[in-house]
Amino acid sequence: MDAEQVETLSISSPVKQGNKRIFVNNVDLFTGKNIGKYLNGCFPGASQQPLDAEDEEAASVRSYEASSPQEGTFDVCGSLSHREGGRPPWIAHIVDSSDRESMEEALLDCDVIVYNITDGAAQLEEARWAVSTLHGHIDELSSQKIFILLSTVMTWAKSKLMDAEDPDIPFTEEDFRKRRAHPNFKEHMSLEKHALKLGKTNKSKLMTYVVASGLTYGCEEEVFHFFFKEAWHNAPFLPVLGGGENNQPTIHIQDLASVVQNIIDGRPKTKYILAVDDSRSTLEDIIKAISVHLSNGCVKQIPIADVFLYKDITQVQCDMLLVDLPMEASCVKDRMNIRWVAEMGVVENAAAVVAEFRKSRGLLEKSAARANDDGDDGDDDDGKAMEDKELLDAIREAQEINNGRIEDQYITNFFRDILLSKQCQNQGFILDGYPKTTDQAKVLFAVTDEDREDNPDGDLKYNALIMPEVVVHLEAPDTFLKERVINLPEAVVHGTHNSEAGFTRRLDEYSLINTEDETVLNYFDELEIHPERINIATDDSPEMKQTVEQIVEIIGAPRNYGPSEEELEEARRLAVEKKLREQEEARMKRQQEEATETAERAASEAEWAARLQRVRQQESELLATRSVPMRNYLMRHVMPTLTQGLLECSKVRPDDPVDYLAEYLFKNNPSSV
Repeated sequence: MDAEQVETLSISSPVKQGNKRIFVNNVDLFTGKNIGKYLNGCFPGASQQPLDAEDEEAASVRSYEASSPQEGTFDVCGSLSHREGGRPPWIAHIVDSSDRESMEEALLDCDVIVYNITDGAAQLEEARWAVSTLHGHIDELSSQKIFILLSTVMTWAKSKLMDAEDPDIPFTEEDFRKRRAHPNFKEHMSLEKHALKLGKTNKSKLMTYVVASGLTYGCEEEVFHFFFKEAWHNAPFLPVLGGGENNQPTIHIQDLASVVQNIIDGRPKTKYILAVDDSRSTLEDIIKAISVHLSNGCVKQIPIADVFLYKDITQVQCDMLLVDLPMEASCVKDRMNIRWVAEMGVVENAAAVVAEFRKSRGLLEKSAARANDDGDDGDDDDGKAMEDKELLDAIREAQEINNGRIEDQYITNFFRDILLSKQCQNQGFILDGYPKTTDQAKVLFAVTDEDREDNPDGDLKYNALIMPEVVVHLEAPDTFLKERVINLPEAVVHGTHNSEAGFTRRLDEYSLINTEDETVLNYFDELEIHPERINIATDDSPEMKQTVEQIVEIIGAPRNYGPSEEELEEARRLAVEKKLREQEEARMKRQQEEATETAERAASEAEWAARLQRVRQQESELLATRSVPMRNYLMRHVMPTLTQGLLECSKVRPDDPVDYLAEYLFKNNPSSV
């Protein structure tokens, strides 16, 4: 039997489940992180329970947050792609993937091993080692291990159509032996075959599964991230690679995690599983949906040759975006209890996917959908142009009547249109000095009939889409303000209303309109958006730096677009290079310090040796000097008699020469003569 032969599409009866320990590789990257977090919140066997209507509705809006491991749920451990990132709070244990001994111990300790091989070439080699290691210990295993290889539909990218005359006939699991890989994904296909082959040896000890995943999306996004980022930054259009007519097999990352959960709980007999949703969307459909719900709705086809003008699109992403595969996940669709988040794909769930994207990226969470987002091409039409012309004529006519001033109703409408624009809804906004009156505020933030239709049961007091989150009131005495205007340079005042007379007039108008009981601040206060008051008269810092710092602190950290994975990778690369550079500089500094210390030590030792030599010479000279009188004394009084005594002793050669010499010296002592 072929090692890859597909078995009957069915799921074996679920066994009694206990707590399981699951290993997931690269839990700091998109796939591993989201699957690990998902499993962290799952109870063993839960996917085998029938879904009721309430469960299905809850699944469509399911959200999971990073939290500590829970009692009774899967015990998730894993490895990190970048060890400096630290352990995520929701994971029980981190294993150092570079330490094969620790990795082997962890794999043998886990019940389920989930390996995603779409994160780079390194994971291919590591996954092959992991499944081979498990197989090498197969006779020693005390319980069954499940190895799930998360691969990609790119191993099908060059497969021949089932029917050339009917290109819409989808591929299914039954066709997996006919699959042909994209040239850049042949190693993935080789690993798929290797894993399935090892799983045939002893299924009671080791079961292996291959999941060919569609292009994943959702949360902070992966392969489609470039388009979400461009849309959020209000690019004039989103590029569609090639013709954009290619069929994109996709799956939401949480739905892929649910497939993994079903495999763990149900242990299906089918070992090769396609994981794609029920969408049949083209690349152009997907990019158009992203643009409509996050930007201006404009897309533009670009030649494939121009793709790499966009530096944020990698070769792998380009390969994936150009894949054209009609696919149907028979096992997933018919035999698994998937709590679908986006069963019909990106296009049908674009609004929810965009909201999820904003939340995952920490961007503004308010919906950017507009009442006039009807999915049209976004081109100007004659009717809209005529309306704009009529509006402009009305504004000019009103200006002539009102001494060149534009009426409040037009200004308020302008503000409302801008605040409701995708740019303001994506990046946020700051209103400076407007609205000036309570009436202007009530009109600007008023709830429209369309808002009430969207929230029939809600008690709406204002349009939350354009209501500021923070109100800051800069206050100061009139004398302070007048003094500041008086001291303005003439070049700044010229052509403005900031002359002394003009400012006094406007200050009087402001005081007249904003009475103690009727102010814009009271309007916000009554809506429980309490204004923050800052007295600028006490700020004597350059360019009001203290005031600006207070405002920044009140508003909070900026909710800017976070870096992409490529940008994070570049930042990590630069950080590693910086660390290596610092280490090299530190090493060179240590070497220089050691060389300096060695030279100083040698110089010091040489100096001490020279000093010691001088001391010894001085001591020798001193001893010689001090010995002169003694030598003279001996030569004069001792040596002549002693020498004569020694000569006599040598002539006589007595038996006791010392006694003889002593007696001789006694007899011949010059002092006794």
